[in-house]
Amino acid sequence: MDWKVFVATFGAVFFAELADKTQLVGIGMAAKTGKPLSVWLGSVGAYIVVTVISVFLGALAAKFIRPELIRYIGASLFVLIGALMLFRVI
Repeated sequence: MDWKVFVATFGAVFFAELADKTQLVGIGMAAKTGKPLSVWLGSVGAYIVVTVISVFLGALAAKFIRPELIRYIGASLFVLIGALMLFRVI
């Protein structure tokens, strides 16, 4: 295992996900149902599936596209979605 990559990925995901909509959903579901363990297991399970799909697609894309281009495409999509949300298009 490459611990440098692990720590960098952990830090990036941790801070990107901190206080986002996912946490708000978890808070709301735990408060509504009163079953925090079930909410936690559902949240972790969903995040595992999403992460597996993301990592698989990233590894597949890396075979055909340079990593720098993937980074630029991702950043551009992020900015585009932000602009669309800002102007209430989505």
